[in-house]
Amino acid sequence: MRGGPKKVAPEGHILFIKPLIYKANPTGEFMNTIHMALWAGVAGWLVAQITKMIICLVQSRRLDFRYLASTGGMPSAHSALVSALTTAIGLIEGTDSPFFAISFVFASVVMFDAQTVRAAAGKQARLLNQIVDELFKEHHLSEVKLKELLGHTRLEVFFGMLTGIFSAIALLRFFPVQG
Repeated sequence: MRGGPKKVAPEGHILFIKPLIYKANPTGEFMNTIHMALWAGVAGWLVAQITKMIICLVQSRRLDFRYLASTGGMPSAHSALVSALTTAIGLIEGTDSPFFAISFVFASVVMFDAQTVRAAAGKQARLLNQIVDELFKEHHLSEVKLKELLGHTRLEVFFGMLTGIFSAIALLRFFPVQG
């Protein structure tokens, strides 16, 4: 056997990486096995995506489930996810932990990217679609359009951040972490 015998953590011992996996859990309690910060991130993303779907329902009077997997729009699901993750890590591990510092930097980069780089890509896609429309009138070209709704405005990122913070606080209130 290469590398020696496979190590198995006994009950109650830390497995893998502490921020991702809590403790060996022979009872199969899934919510306690995965770190609550991960669940907070998922909750923040889900709340943001469902909010987009509800906004579409109010505006167009039709339910469009594609918004559950869409990019762009109000609020930013990327911002909600990383803000919820960072908030949960701060509340669970403490704001002086290296995990919080890493998560804070990660969240800052993601939110900055959402409102600058991805927004610029969306503007470029819009312009390229206009160029293709003009050329299509004169030549036979593909009618495939580039996706234009990629990035976010600062307001969408801000509300995504608030969505994530409140989602993490709510999740940890209803499912407190037992130390």
